[in-house]
Amino acid sequence: MNTNSTRAPFPGHPGAARRVSDLLPVFPWDKLEPYKATALAHPGGLCDFSVGTPVDPVPEVIQKALAAATDTPGYPTVWGPVELREAIAGWLHRRCGAEIGPQAVLPTVGSKELVAWLPTQLGLGPGDQVAYPRLAYPTYEVGARLCGAEPVEYDSVDELDGSRVRLLWVNSPSNPTGRVLGADELRRAVAWAREHGALLVSDECYLELGWSAEPVSVLHPDVCGAGHEGLLAVHSLSKRSNLAGYRASFVAGDPVVVRELLEVRKHGGMIVPAPVQAATIAALSDDAHVAEQRERYAARRSALRAALEAYGFRVEHSEASLYLWVTQDRPCWETVAELAALGILVAPGDFYGPAGERFVRVAFTATDERVAAAVERLDAAR
Repeated sequence: MNTNSTRAPFPGHPGAARRVSDLLPVFPWDKLEPYKATALAHPGGLCDFSVGTPVDPVPEVIQKALAAATDTPGYPTVWGPVELREAIAGWLHRRCGAEIGPQAVLPTVGSKELVAWLPTQLGLGPGDQVAYPRLAYPTYEVGARLCGAEPVEYDSVDELDGSRVRLLWVNSPSNPTGRVLGADELRRAVAWAREHGALLVSDECYLELGWSAEPVSVLHPDVCGAGHEGLLAVHSLSKRSNLAGYRASFVAGDPVVVRELLEVRKHGGMIVPAPVQAATIAALSDDAHVAEQRERYAARRSALRAALEAYGFRVEHSEASLYLWVTQDRPCWETVAELAALGILVAPGDFYGPAGERFVRVAFTATDERVAAAVERLDAAR
């Protein structure tokens, strides 16, 4: 056997000339591990506000729907049953004011999957640009890099090259800042995208978590006019219904684009499991559990905000979402280290771009007991 082959290693091999992972930034959360170890060593235990993961129970109405659908041995469909798409369209009309039908919605396997693979599924590649806010969820950039497109940050759409941007992300309420874009701002972005033939995709996963401002969907007729041409909106049940573990989400908007995504995703077998589809119907048909969860988050937000401000932090934006965007006007990693010594773990702002290098993001998704512990430590350390 010849062991001296000059053939290039297979793709993904450490010795390969080009690996997909080489195109991507370092996974940010890995850099937080040493600070997590410090926080874990605190005598009172860890208060983890770094990742916005739900900690409260899945509502009973959703659990029952999931359990009732567990005996589903056959393959589900990528598009899902019409009952699911009607439930999504009904919620979009009831909650977002969108005039939309079941032919213009598509369930997805979590919203992060869609964000990461949307540019690829739309056929974007080298020479194309994917634009996203200067402070943003890192997966917008990842999605551009996975297909070979150029990622471009922006503060205002007016600074973008309309001849090259093929996909324009907007995010309201924002992750990480909690900023809410008003209808006027969204209308300007829609007009710019339509003028330049770009697809505008609005990440609205925190839309039901407005506090001092009321978020509006890009699919609302006050924003987009009579139709949804050139527009998509992304929604998730992870936050509003505690379903992060279910990977329940959907995309809706331009029916032509939705149909194209459906065809591509059918070939890729990107299917939401049938029990999760049933759970999604139940979740979108019940508003009571969302109101209860909002009350929990509102109380945690209020307690943490007061303690952080008393400690010396300044809160910026944070009108909505599950985060407080705060600063001491110094490098974010210094703040991360200081809070880790108190057993409190937060996310450094530079995870979301260089513009966040003097901020940290504080998620108020921890339990009431952990929030109370953090408040006590902040008060004692003042």
